[in-house]
Amino acid sequence: MDKIFAKIIANSNDIGKIIQRQSLINDKFDCEIYFNENKFTNNARLEKENSIVYLFNKKYYNLSDMFENCSLLTSINLSNFNTNNVTIMNYMFIGCESLTSINLSNFNTNNVTDMSSMFSGCKSLTSIDLSNFNTNKVTSMIGMFYRCESLTSINLSNFNTNNVTTTICMFAYCKSLSSINLSNFNTNNVINMYEMFSFCKSLTSINLSNFNTNKVTNMSSMFSGCKSLTSLDLSNFNCDKIKVTDNMKEMFKDCEYLKIENVKYNDFKIRDQLLIDLKSNSSECNIY
Repeated sequence: MDKIFAKIIANSNDIGKIIQRQSLINDKFDCEIYFNENKFTNNARLEKENSIVYLFNKKYYNLSDMFENCSLLTSINLSNFNTNNVTIMNYMFIGCESLTSINLSNFNTNNVTDMSSMFSGCKSLTSIDLSNFNTNKVTSMIGMFYRCESLTSINLSNFNTNNVTTTICMFAYCKSLSSINLSNFNTNNVINMYEMFSFCKSLTSINLSNFNTNKVTNMSSMFSGCKSLTSLDLSNFNCDKIKVTDNMKEMFKDCEYLKIENVKYNDFKIRDQLLIDLKSNSSECNIY
């Protein structure tokens, strides 16, 4: 047989979804599907739970929606996944809410331009190691980890975000993350950070020391619902491109333990929004 494309351990209902999703045996993915060593056809029936399916690849470029809403899928080993030619990975694992482990150690993402919502809704994943990801060409990371509610650690140390233009909801509702180190993030070209960290309610620290916000036009609800944040260093934030008040609206809403004296800033638009939101949060606001 050819080189393994993917080995999937899943409930039979999920495999049915995978087959139906853009039909994996058509030209979009151009691959063959095997079940228990036998070639899979549309008429085949999967009767066992935790079935093992092998996909053998030929050529493919777009993996969008590949495992979308496979809600009972618990494990995927893609260690032999050849993604050298892939350019699109958006929504690839969206809605895989039972997924607890995923091996992407050999993913080649050199040509990928879109990773939006790639892991969105993977509610059971506790950690993701993406240290091998090359994101040089990626332009969109919208909702990439949206509602990864059990995620406690994430390694983005090698992420190159030079070409990323939007990070809307990138970490929104990552309720179990207590810290994120984004000191390596280059945000020179980002224009929209709407709800980037919203409702990360366990987040106590975040390193944004290298954030460049010179082109950002929307920061509304960026830290909204970060109930555990006690301090922020936004001294490098520049809000000159934000011309509409609503585009900073509720930036710090429900940051219950954040006090203005513990937020570093040089742009007075940040101070003004802090005053509005902290007053709304019934927090003490003292300006010195």
